[in-house]
This record gives sequence, C-alpha cells and structure tokens, in this order.
Amino acid sequence: MIACKMAALVPDRILSLALLNVTGGGFECCPKLDRKTLSIAIRFLKAKTPEQRAAVDLDTHYSEEYLEEFVGSDTRRVILYQEYVKGITASGMQSNHGFEGQINACWRHKMTRAEIDLIRSGGFLVSVIHGRQDVIAQINHARRLAEKLQPVARMVEFHGGHLVTHERTEEVNQALLELIKASEMKMSPHDWNNFPKKRSGVTEASNRTTVERETNIIIAKIHVFLVYLISLFMTAFKYGRSSLQRLKPVRVGASSPK
Repeated sequence: MIACKMAALVPDRILSLALLNVTGGGFECCPKLDRKTLSIAIRFLKAKTPEQRAAVDLDTHYSEEYLEEFVGSDTRRVILYQEYVKGITASGMQSNHGFEGQINACWRHKMTRAEIDLIRSGGFLVSVIHGRQDVIAQINHARRLAEKLQPVARMVEFHGGHLVTHERTEEVNQALLELIKASEMKMSPHDWNNFPKKRSGVTEASNRTTVERETNIIIAKIHVFLVYLISLFMTAFKYGRSSLQRLKPVRVGASSPK
C-alpha cells in the first residue's frame, strides 16, 4: 500500500511497480473472518512471551502445508519456530504503540480512485503478486486492486501465505524478473496484463460483475463491523483481566473474643 502511495506521488520516476501481498488499504486491511483467523487473533492478544508470539507469527506468515513439510528430520515449523524465538528474544516483544501504529498505517493508506488513475496513466507496468493462503491480506482484495489498475497490471498468484516470498522464492523472483524484462523492453500494457479481454457489446457479464462488486462491498462493511465488535470485546476482556490481576486481596484477621 505504501508503495502504491509513493508511485502515485511521483509516477514519472517509476520504471515498474511490484506489489507483494497487498490490498487497497482501508477496510481491506481486515483479515478474513473465520475460525482460523479468530484463533490467531485470540492467541496474538494472549501472547506474552517470545515463545507464544513466535507460534502465532508462524501461523500468520506461512501456509499450513509449508510449515508441516519436513526439512531433514524436522518440520519447517520446528526450525522456523526456533529462529523466530531467537529473533523476538533479541529484539524484544512488539510494543502496543508499535502495533497500533502499524494498524493505523494500513488503515490510513487507502488507495483512492485518483491515485489509482495516476498509476494507470503513469506509463509503467505493474505486477500484483499474492499468496492464495494469505490470512492477513485477502487475495480477493489484491485481485480487485489489479483489476482497477487495468490495463497495466498483471495478477500473479502462488500457493503460499503472507510471506509468499519465503515460500515460493524462486517463483516470485522469476515473476519480478519478468516484470523488469518487460519494462526494459517497453512491452505494451495490453500484452503484459493477463486479465480477460473485454468484448464490446457484452453487457450481461459487466452487469453481473457490477452486482457482485456491490455485494462484496456490503459484505466487506458487515465484516468490518463484526471485526470492530470482536476487537472491542477482546480489548475489554484484556483490560478487565488486567484490572482483576491488579486487585490485591485484603486479609481480614479473626476478631479476638472479648
């Protein structure tokens, strides 16, 4: 999202734009509301040690299949867990201010129609690269962003989570090299993008797409409202528990008989 903002600010200085596991910002920053995401959110709020935070981060960053693959005698989950614990222990747990700042940045970096138009008319090619199993940035929002950036954007999807660059390193590097090569060759946007070509006179599909888009917007707003309610509940639960822990029991001694 920040890369999009920068590209819209100075489109004349951009040769190509690669967007990895991004959304259009704003409400699109909200993760998919399902059992797995709720479980991760609860575990994240309860994580107080590097070990607990590392376990949550692994499920947030990678796909389940990637974590359970064996590398030698251990799974990647075991190997990465040790690396994450070591890194978090060395750097320290993320502060509440840091997390709030990160969320605020994601929420405020919403792409406007004017900014998207500036990128579309900037004269450079765009590659939107995304992992299908990303639990942080929903792939549907990435597809929608790539569609809005037509005809200069190509949508590239891989099997992987939020850190698809780690899971599919070679494939992501190849996609980036293709973007660089196409930009150097000054390839036509219509030859670059991989979206179906729109035919003139076909209105039924267009109308259906419009209805689906409006439906998705309504669902997204309901989704944001539910996430907001859950966040309020979790925050209240967190502070309520902290308040109870701060209460010190008062000992009342037995009264002496008169």
